[in-house]
Amino acid sequence: MSDIGDLGAFWADILSSDPERIRRATAALDPTERTAVIAHLRSMATRQDWTPTQRANAWAALVALGEA
Repeated sequence: MSDIGDLGAFWADILSSDPERIRRATAALDPTERTAVIAHLRSMATRQDWTPTQRANAWAALVALGEA
């Protein structure tokens, strides 16, 4: 398992809509962790129980990671 440090900071980077921050935050993830993060982002991007901003930021992260 990777050492991503502060989870709050990690998710702030992932949901920042800044492609470079997103890629940098995920660079240290192992394949299993990356798969889990992508699955969570897909859920966030499509489920109505997230705010429109959260859904848009999740979608931006998927695009930045080449997963959209």
